[in-house]
Amino acid sequence: MSEPQRTENCARRVFLPTTMSSPLPGSLDSPPPAPSPSILDQRPVPSNLERAAARLRFPPSYVVVGVYRLFTDEHFYKPVWDKCRHGVRRGMTVGVVWVALTFHIQRKFVELFMMKSPRISGLSDSSIFGIPVPFNLPTYAALVLFSSQLTFILTFFLSRNLRIAKDRTWDYTLRSRGKGPEFWKPYVEEWDAPPRVTGDEWSVAWFMTSLPGRWAIKLVLSPLHLVPVFGIMISAYLKAMAMARFLHIPYFKAKGMSRQQVAVFVEERKWSYRTFGFVAAVLEGLPLVGLVFSVSNRIGACMWAYDLEKRQHFASAVRAGDIVERK
Repeated sequence: MSEPQRTENCARRVFLPTTMSSPLPGSLDSPPPAPSPSILDQRPVPSNLERAAARLRFPPSYVVVGVYRLFTDEHFYKPVWDKCRHGVRRGMTVGVVWVALTFHIQRKFVELFMMKSPRISGLSDSSIFGIPVPFNLPTYAALVLFSSQLTFILTFFLSRNLRIAKDRTWDYTLRSRGKGPEFWKPYVEEWDAPPRVTGDEWSVAWFMTSLPGRWAIKLVLSPLHLVPVFGIMISAYLKAMAMARFLHIPYFKAKGMSRQQVAVFVEERKWSYRTFGFVAAVLEGLPLVGLVFSVSNRIGACMWAYDLEKRQHFASAVRAGDIVERK
């Protein structure tokens, strides 16, 4: 073989395209992306679900909706206030007397034990974990301590009536949407391959949403509230999932869901539950007014459950083969 022919053959071997075992990402012959695990995400959203689908993309918006409806709709705030006003008056009376009698003693306690132990508490007279702050920390810590005590006193006087008001608020919210108990349908799995959740995982989750579990979380995280801003944020982050699951217990009961179904349902939407629970926990963690937000969060949770249930109805129709895909 002559030298020119040998050079031409080498050029062909080097520069001519060859058959590839796997296509390049993004090339025309590359395989399509993996489908979404939900049977609904690859289908066009019906017109009656478009607004609900938009809200479901950002679950914390339901917390804002709950606050708005509680403060602007007399069908919500009037029954709640009528049920709780006597307890509020008694609790505030006892709380103000307690603060007046013990303020100086507790402020001294803060100065002696918390501010003098910065390695343990992270607090000093003018800084938090070494970060300077523009206000007097002993006074702030004492006020936070008192506000927590006032919240506890109010909760003691309001516990029964506030619980009744919250339960009624869920029913008020559902009726305001023109729906009754028959609106909730049996659970429908929306994923073709749902995530596996072990028994230990959902057992722990159910304990965290129970009354002893919620009190244990509150007790363990209560010292964080003495740290300005960051304390509430950290506390809310740690109890976000438990908070969201707890607020949706009426929804799970209305649908007759088993613990395993609840665990799978929450796991499929874990980031939605985390974000909703975080914002709800921040509001409920605020001293005193957190009791008000505990009611508005129930409204927001019901509004969220309402949209989730509409999606469940859509999934049920898809499973039954009643939906014809648009061309």
